[in-house]
Amino acid sequence: MSNPQQLRYSKEHEWLSAVEDGVATIGITEHAANALGDIVYVQLPEVGDTVTAGETCGELESTKSVSDLYAPVTGEVVAANQDVVDDPSLVNSAPFEGGWLFKVRLAGEPDDLLTADEYTAFTAG
Repeated sequence: MSNPQQLRYSKEHEWLSAVEDGVATIGITEHAANALGDIVYVQLPEVGDTVTAGETCGELESTKSVSDLYAPVTGEVVAANQDVVDDPSLVNSAPFEGGWLFKVRLAGEPDDLLTADEYTAFTAG
């Protein structure tokens, strides 16, 4: 399992892309997708919602369990990935590509995020 070096990671197993024009893309990591198993339902925050770092903003349901989705940053949701709502298996098959979850216009600099190497060490422990 490899974690793309250009991303930042939360201890709740979300990833955050580089910020472009104040907007970052968020998804869950391959580690989280594998731990959840086959994802069958995705509930995402809606465009216009405000999410707060560390707080729940949706959920992922798999054949094994239901898991809360946490916002790794604070900001306004500017896009939600309808493709994963329509086909939740994208989160398992392409967690870092087509399985992204939502985009946020940041309200400040994200903090407490891990580098790829730090996240790999965190998940290995």
